[in-house]
Amino acid sequence: MTILDLQPKIVWDNFYGITRQPRPSKHEEKIRAYLLDWAKKHNVEAFPDDTGNVIMRAPATPGFENRKGVILQGHMDMVPQKNADTVHNFETDPIETWVDGEWLKAKGTTLGADNGLGVAMALSVLEDPTVKHGPLEVLVTYDEETGMTGASLLKPGVLHGDILINLDSETEGELYVGCAGGLDATAYARYRRKKEPAKHECWSLAVKGCQGGHSGMDIILCRANANKLAARILLPLLKAGVKLIDLEGGTLRNAIPREAFATVYVPDAKVAAAKRIVAKVAAELKAEYALTDPKLSIIFEPYVCPEGETCDPDDCRYVSEKSAEKFIRAILACPDGVERMSDNMPGMVETSNNMAMVRIYKGEFFVKNLLRSSVDSAKAALAQKLASVFALAGIRTKFTGGYSGWAPNAASPILHTMKKVYKGLYGEEPKVMAIHAGLECGILSGAYPHWDMVSCGPTLLSPHSPDERAHIPSVQKAWDFLKAVLEAIPAK
Repeated sequence: MTILDLQPKIVWDNFYGITRQPRPSKHEEKIRAYLLDWAKKHNVEAFPDDTGNVIMRAPATPGFENRKGVILQGHMDMVPQKNADTVHNFETDPIETWVDGEWLKAKGTTLGADNGLGVAMALSVLEDPTVKHGPLEVLVTYDEETGMTGASLLKPGVLHGDILINLDSETEGELYVGCAGGLDATAYARYRRKKEPAKHECWSLAVKGCQGGHSGMDIILCRANANKLAARILLPLLKAGVKLIDLEGGTLRNAIPREAFATVYVPDAKVAAAKRIVAKVAAELKAEYALTDPKLSIIFEPYVCPEGETCDPDDCRYVSEKSAEKFIRAILACPDGVERMSDNMPGMVETSNNMAMVRIYKGEFFVKNLLRSSVDSAKAALAQKLASVFALAGIRTKFTGGYSGWAPNAASPILHTMKKVYKGLYGEEPKVMAIHAGLECGILSGAYPHWDMVSCGPTLLSPHSPDERAHIPSVQKAWDFLKAVLEAIPAK
């Protein structure tokens, strides 16, 4: 069985078409062209706005002209994550999928169901003549995953609807009415390097096999951060006389780091001691994360120059002992993970930080973080805490890309309608939730404050990681629910 054999066929066919288009954030040219071409083939009005979002429009089904206008919204980009042993270029290669029981997965990469499935459902509404709806618009934004740029730049007056249904949630049976705001923090410093020391061997340290995941949705699972683990191993090595050459971990601001790699010089006389240190800390880490990260692997071995390459003498310089210890201690002290749970919504994270990317390389040190909170003052307090940690180490911190969360509206008319429709279809009330992740609803409401908004979608697990998978039966339920909601939209 393949993706093209799945039901509802119209949705999976449209998602398949999306998976064939390379679409990492900041490189949406091909998926944008595909969406506009799709609209042309299906006789759907479509155009790009002034910034690069794609907007589509469809007239009301006969008899539904007096209904409130609805905007179906999703984003065209995806998070480009792959396993270290997977050969894949996200800017040129399609996503290869496979069916594993009730789940659709990708072969060693992120699946892109976040948010490709939501966009596929919106396209399917436009394509399916049996779906009954009032005046309909589809908004497909760009660069959601790295900055919510498309949503931030959307101009007032371009869209005409009254209700926005965001299709970027990831648990079927849950309706989301609020989300966290975010803030990017980059700690940066420069340092001097020393020449290769005599009577030292070059060794490599690899921390691999962490589960990673979405830095909003999965932060509550307390999975290992590969950057933190590498620092825990490096500090006792530095105390034993080992010298740090470089450290690199994490690739995306909104993905929990799965891998980290360091290169060090080990004194000839202390190789055995260094191996014992790594073995001891590795055993402790594997025990600590046995349940959350069962595939954690820590490898410490003599460095081997990649085949076909020669070592550049400039690459062999190491970080001064004082700077190396200062940097590693700062990484260890940097806040990471859940900072506080919500008092208003039990079980939801209120405030967190993802220490997403670490680089100590050729004279530059930086740590990129993504802070999230549903309380703006708590987000500001965490930012102050993070900046203070790095300031104590003489490291500057710059904050960018801040945005507020989406405040829940318990009196939302569309929420009432969707709850009623869901219970009518499935005999139970959907859960009404807020999410510790960044949905575009909060930003979009800045340009369209009158919109009544709810977010929903099928069930996805481990988005932003190569373990991302979509629950096939939930897509059928989400599709049936969306069709029924559109038919039940009230009159103006």
